[in-house]
Amino acid sequence: MDSVDDSQAEANYRVTAGELRQFIERFERLDQEKKDIADQQKEVMAEAKARGYDTKVMRKVIALRKRDKDDIAEEEAVLEMYKEALGMS
Repeated sequence: MDSVDDSQAEANYRVTAGELRQFIERFERLDQEKKDIADQQKEVMAEAKARGYDTKVMRKVIALRKRDKDDIAEEEAVLEMYKEALGMS
């Protein structure tokens, strides 16, 4: 009976190890894809910079496009109020 239990445990381990390997390999592929995409994004920004665009401002515009319009308006209103309080407007 012990050898049956041992072989069953071994079979479970093999299945689990195989599944674990699949998860790890999938994650590693996704990690590589993420690196490839980051490299492509750098290339896009380098090309934009070479054409005379301000990439720092472009990154801010990209970040703004991801946000809710109401949140942006509220932040800009507070920023303007702070600037006025400091005599910067």
